[in-house]
Amino acid sequence: MLLAVLVGCASKEELPVRSAVVPVGVNISGQWQLHDDSSNTRQRLQDAEVSAAGGHDRISGRSQRSSRDQSSLVHVFLESGKNLKITQTEFAIFISFDRAIVEEYRFGEYRQISVGPVNAQRSSGWEQGAYIIETLDDDGNKLRERYQLEDNGQLLIRHITIWKKKVVDLSLVQKFDRA
Repeated sequence: MLLAVLVGCASKEELPVRSAVVPVGVNISGQWQLHDDSSNTRQRLQDAEVSAAGGHDRISGRSQRSSRDQSSLVHVFLESGKNLKITQTEFAIFISFDRAIVEEYRFGEYRQISVGPVNAQRSSGWEQGAYIIETLDDDGNKLRERYQLEDNGQLLIRHITIWKKKVVDLSLVQKFDRA
């Protein structure tokens, strides 16, 4: 009985509201190409997406396990590409992944987002010179993307972390050279 009360009282995680103020001198706009030493990260992301969907057996319909046991719906909000085009305006950034998908992130946003029937909380904005995007699904799985410039603006670092049930499920760093 006590356990049921404690579980019922456990609060759901809330994403922090991030700053809408662009740090002075920071502009991540540009054409970016995945650095050679980051080429394996695309495969790791694809493998994580397949795993989150329940693995190859689940995708082909052969699995008997519940989709809730294995799935992490936050993965549907993760985009990747070898070439990025980032446009930073006064109020938002637009990221084009391989000229196929464009995502818009408004500075300081805090809202509900959806892809088909999948809903999540989204928080994005500036923190210590980096642009942070966090997405939290209804099951408590969280995706964090952090974009930051290095080497006098010639290198874009993208750190991707996914938590499943508050445990790190995936963490990787992608490096992009200015094209």
